Amino acid sequence: MMSPQSIPQFRSIALRPHAGQFVIDELPLMALCLSGLIYGGMEKLPLTGLATAFSLFLLLVLLYRFIYLRRIRYRIGAELLVSERGVLLRKVDYMELYRIVDFQEHQSLLQQLCGLKTVRILSMDRNTPRLDLIGLSRRNDIVPQIRERVEYNKRKKGIYEITNH
Repeated sequence: MMSPQSIPQFRSIALRPHAGQFVIDELPLMALCLSGLIYGGMEKLPLTGLATAFSLFLLLVLLYRFIYLRRIRYRIGAELLVSERGVLLRKVDYMELYRIVDFQEHQSLLQQLCGLKTVRILSMDRNTPRLDLIGLSRRNDIVPQIRERVEYNKRKKGIYEITNH
């Protein structure tokens, strides 16, 4: 039995993707939209009206995707990792920390230039076997904090991993 002094007091951690992740994800679409708006503003060229309408539609798509990204929330509590996403329809995924089995950090070239990263969490959860925490600051060293909570919850529930190597 653990003594009260050995029980860690975990504070909830709240994370959100950085707005720069939007530029990284949507750069080609943003360039297409901008070029369509420029072409649509030129006089005496064919299909300028169509180019303007198409670009305005792309602008609405980009606006929706920006709002979607800004509404993503990750909360890491003492026993759960909660992922919230969505604009019109909200989806909330709950992952028990003791089910997490592995972590990966990934940085695309653009993420490296912007100082961002993606943390991939692999779990034995049926609904969410893989969860990507996108657009986190490179300086945010979140993996050791999650790992500490995972190990604590596994010990608390008496779960041990057996490997065959």
